[in-house]
Amino acid sequence: MKPLLLVFFILLCSCDYFQSKKVSPEQLLEEEMQAINWNDVDEYPTFSDCDTATTNQEKKACFENHLHELLTSHLEKQIIIVTEDVSDTVLLKIHIDKTGQFSIRNIDMDAMTKAQIPHLDSILRHSFDSLPKIYPAIKRSQQVATEFSLPVIVNIN
Repeated sequence: MKPLLLVFFILLCSCDYFQSKKVSPEQLLEEEMQAINWNDVDEYPTFSDCDTATTNQEKKACFENHLHELLTSHLEKQIIIVTEDVSDTVLLKIHIDKTGQFSIRNIDMDAMTKAQIPHLDSILRHSFDSLPKIYPAIKRSQQVATEFSLPVIVNIN
């Protein structure tokens, strides 16, 4: 009788191994969010002018070229007078939120450039005032915010 009771007790205790553990939806969502590479998007932000681009890389190149063209055309209209030659690469930290709103988070430039052209940051910010509608980046069929750097070469003699 004791061996039978012992076998019954072992079977009763081992039933815990066969039970499935419940996982909450919040825990599953948290694990999935950590597994996603948020530094890479499925589709880059784009303008309606870039609809003809077929691949993601073409859309990215079209978007960047459009920003460069807009910035260049605005800068060419500016009259900038300096006392010394200025040659610098200014780095714009650009943010596009999940609704497609464009903003410049930071402008990183050399101290000499800042001293020679103190209003350069406002010129750069105003150059993007007339942007066409931006379609935000897409990650897993969801619109997401993105940030990237746009280098601007300033060379004034």
